[in-house]
Amino acid sequence: MHPGEYAHLFDRIMQAAEVRDPLRPHPGIMIWGTIEARVQGADLMILAGLNEGIWPKSPAPDPWLNREMRRQAGLLLPDRQIGLSAHDFQQATAGREVILSRSIRDDEAETVPSRWLNRLANLLNGLPANGGRAALEEMRQRGRLMLALAKAFEKAPPMKKAGRPSPCPPVEARPKELPVTRIQTLIRDPYAIYAQYILRLHPLDPLHKSPDPALRGTLLHRVFERFIKERPRGKPPEPLEEARARLLVIAEEVFAEGAPWPSARHLWLARLAGIADDFLRAERARLAESEPILTEKKGGTTIHDLGFTLTARADRIDLDREGRALLYDYKSGKPPSTKQQQHFDKQLPLTAAIIERGGFEKLGPREVRAACYLAIGSAYEEKPVPLDDPPLERTWAEFKSLIAAYMRPEKGYTACRAIEGLRFVQPYQHLARFGEWDLTAEAEPEDME
Repeated sequence: MHPGEYAHLFDRIMQAAEVRDPLRPHPGIMIWGTIEARVQGADLMILAGLNEGIWPKSPAPDPWLNREMRRQAGLLLPDRQIGLSAHDFQQATAGREVILSRSIRDDEAETVPSRWLNRLANLLNGLPANGGRAALEEMRQRGRLMLALAKAFEKAPPMKKAGRPSPCPPVEARPKELPVTRIQTLIRDPYAIYAQYILRLHPLDPLHKSPDPALRGTLLHRVFERFIKERPRGKPPEPLEEARARLLVIAEEVFAEGAPWPSARHLWLARLAGIADDFLRAERARLAESEPILTEKKGGTTIHDLGFTLTARADRIDLDREGRALLYDYKSGKPPSTKQQQHFDKQLPLTAAIIERGGFEKLGPREVRAACYLAIGSAYEEKPVPLDDPPLERTWAEFKSLIAAYMRPEKGYTACRAIEGLRFVQPYQHLARFGEWDLTAEAEPEDME
């Protein structure tokens, strides 16, 4: 194989899968340059690097032109950059809460405080004692407190490692309603359900919104919802070219409204265009035997003897000519495998059970003929969900047993009970002190009365 052929093969293999970076900056922190900080605001501004030579930066030596020659040539003098740095500093210190920070020494020797700090201290020292000097001392005292806290962290006494948590909250505090998408979490990582639905803790949105896979999935759902709702009715089947053009126009409108990143929009649109033909050919076959009835509709059913309600938002439900339901779910990522569906991912079987129990008002009780994941990510794929292995009645009985188990006071919400892997950080693992214990550790049930 020639090197060029190998490169082409390697590129094709790498494009067949998605690998996401698990190491991301803290979502509550943004690192800005001076220009970015000048035009934006934040609740807390940390002005770091306030050392002479860093802020303001020392003028770079010019081996060709001295100051007078630069002035005669009409070029900017180095002092102008220092003046701009002073302006940046003044703008930043006008924030609501500001921390002025510098390093006392570098790799070689002690550092010199920035002229901005020296002038600020001189100004405050020159004011009356009960005004400027008192304010300066209060500032320094707050700084000493933060330094003391940092040193205390370094000298913290050894503590007993936390065990694998398994909190047992009172039964009346446990969730009485869950969506089908969280049942997998209840099976794999019950502690996450405890943190989200009992402690009511929710991850904060990042300060800097990015075009992440979750947003792309949400927008793709809107695209296909509109595409199905706005299809021509009472006419011959829509030609593939017209359907493709209509799909991409809808996608452009939805992406333009929900994704303010031109590069991400173009990339997502190109990926959608790559799977459009395969999706549309399969869609024509679906419409030949069934009619879409519900898109993005919420339903649910209640287990009265347990006082628990299971809800579901169906991406799409079709009815065939015999009045039986066909359940579809769009997946912008990889659909779960057959083994995952049998043991953990019960989203579509439980949604089908809700349909058969009349949980969707417009449908009433319906027999579910089939359920299928429609992968709309890097490549189009249809992943049927076996509704007879195990049968729906058995799935529903196992689900009721699961909920009944968590209605017992002694049943704990164990952390990482059966997680698939630790490649990505889960939102509640730090609360469970994961890292101080491993997956082989026994759970430590704790009565939370």
